[in-house]
Amino acid sequence: MPDDIPHSHTDFDRERRCGFSEVVYCPGKSDQQLVDIMKGLIENHDNVIASRITPEQFTAIKSLHHNLIHNPTARMAYLHRNKSIKGIGTVLVISAGTSDTPIAEEAALTAEIMGNDVRRIYDVGVAGLHRLMNYTDTLQQANVIIAVAGMEGALPSIVAGLIDRPIIAVPTSVGYGTSFNGLAALLGMLNACASGVTVVNIDNGFGAAYAATRINRRNKSFMGSEEIKGKRA
Repeated sequence: MPDDIPHSHTDFDRERRCGFSEVVYCPGKSDQQLVDIMKGLIENHDNVIASRITPEQFTAIKSLHHNLIHNPTARMAYLHRNKSIKGIGTVLVISAGTSDTPIAEEAALTAEIMGNDVRRIYDVGVAGLHRLMNYTDTLQQANVIIAVAGMEGALPSIVAGLIDRPIIAVPTSVGYGTSFNGLAALLGMLNACASGVTVVNIDNGFGAAYAATRINRRNKSFMGSEEIKGKRA
């Protein structure tokens, strides 16, 4: 579909190519730019996400559709009209502390809107390791795990030493002075002793959810191809 917005080249074909429509990153956009872009996306897609949106920006766009929802914790506005599950298993989002909840919710909500069965376990950081161990069965049942943590970022490494699932680590900017706004957690996750940990950028819950969605859908495609091979054999 041709782009008729003078200030933006909205990618209306991205869902066909990549599996989900273009997601709007709201910081730096004027109200008019946001209205124009969101209007086009809502007209062409069932599910639409605007990330890092402020309450004032949501006020500017909320009249575009009566089902447009604002989640201030995740700092997201979204339209979720198609709620079909497209992944093969559960995406589990875990967080180390309550202060990590905004990023964890951004990841969980994004994954849900992208068609995943999502579960949440929050506030199970390594300062009280027994809390995490109470959920060992839940960890093992997940297909993909998104582990969100600030401070020293130890949670993903612990989880990777317990289970054989793909783990996507999200460092957050939560922590005292020498956490350097998430740099300490990022470096800790990149240097994880346990294998199988993939790391996204600081506070990037959205990016983690997108990666988890691709893993979840790819597994479904792979399982389908294996079933076909088995039948042919």
